[in-house]
Amino acid sequence: MSNDLKNPTLKKPTIKIARRGLMMVLSSPSGAGKSTISRALLATDDALVMSVSATTRPKRPSESEGIDYYFMDDDAFSKLVNDGGMLEYATVFDHSYGTPREPVEQALATGQDVLFDVDWQGTQQLSEQARSDLVSIFILPPSMQELERRLYARAQDSDDVVKSRMAKAGSEISHYAEYDYILINEEINVTKSHVHAILEAERLKRDRSIGLGDFVRGLGIGQ
Repeated sequence: MSNDLKNPTLKKPTIKIARRGLMMVLSSPSGAGKSTISRALLATDDALVMSVSATTRPKRPSESEGIDYYFMDDDAFSKLVNDGGMLEYATVFDHSYGTPREPVEQALATGQDVLFDVDWQGTQQLSEQARSDLVSIFILPPSMQELERRLYARAQDSDDVVKSRMAKAGSEISHYAEYDYILINEEINVTKSHVHAILEAERLKRDRSIGLGDFVRGLGIGQ
């Protein structure tokens, strides 16, 4: 038996079939591990980019236009919403936030995948606007006690803030059934690998392989 057959990982595939990108949503209650997983994905996967939101709040000195946010005034934001130019949006503390449609559509058309950090309400809106492009994952804690422990272990929030986050967690978790995939984050490295596996499998779906028909015809099938 040849070495190639003994170790099939020696050769990397050279055939590239054009595909449409996908929109991946990661949601979870605060402290369940969503941010850690997102950072790991973005750091290791060049085909995945973070969605950039638009906002009506003032730009902070450390922020950059088009990198941290698209900054716009209330009129421009409202016009984009009314023209169907937002995939999802919400108002938080008197300022509006949303995902402009055009940059996401451009990314998907070139085979780029876009990662979204939104809650269940944002996920519902994305599903209404672009269900065929959406892959949604909800991250659950192994227990509410462990979630509380992790929130305190971060040492970022006061007792009152932790209690508020725990109170909100139950409402967020109640929407788990609206997601395509549910992962219990008991061990972060295992959960990271599961999210990566989901991403790779979704990329291989036939409906996203827009160049597959041309490839098959190139094999002489259907001629």
